[in-house]
Amino acid sequence: MLIKTYGAAVQGIDAIIVTIEVAAEKGVSFSLVGMADTAVRESHERVVSAMTQCGFSWPRRRIVVNLSPADVRKEGAAYDLPIAIGILAATEQIQCTHPLESYMIMGELSLDGSVLPIRGALPMAIKARELGFKGMIVPQANVSEAAVVNNLDVYGVTSLSEVIDFFTGKKLPLIPQHYNLTLFISS
Repeated sequence: MLIKTYGAAVQGIDAIIVTIEVAAEKGVSFSLVGMADTAVRESHERVVSAMTQCGFSWPRRRIVVNLSPADVRKEGAAYDLPIAIGILAATEQIQCTHPLESYMIMGELSLDGSVLPIRGALPMAIKARELGFKGMIVPQANVSEAAVVNNLDVYGVTSLSEVIDFFTGKKLPLIPQHYNLTLFISS
């Protein structure tokens, strides 16, 4: 099965959309392609541990993760969360009630399944709004930065389990954050 999740790569002050394609096929292996740096390639170990800690198993399937566009360098561990959600959906370990294609997802995973802060949440949120995403899922530590962008629901999460519960509808939905800027002019 092929599943797509979405993230972003930050270049300077701008962000570029990154499509994280996850294919689960017959066989047993893991491949990550798409001009990924060492931190992105190491996501496999963080994702395996986080999934296990959240009660899921690493699939005995051939997993191919493609980070597209292939000619844009992807850096850092912020792709862990969309990769994990893509793997869980592609291997049918979760059934999503919220459409994955409506949300940009970014976050580094700790080995225990907690979600760690990322860099560049603001330009990513600007790109998400520009491209018409309904919302963005980011680490709780980055929610105030991303929520500055209007017309975008920003969800702050602390664990992989929260994201799974959001997409599967198992718990009350996360509450979107919005940052209201009010200018006060003194006379």
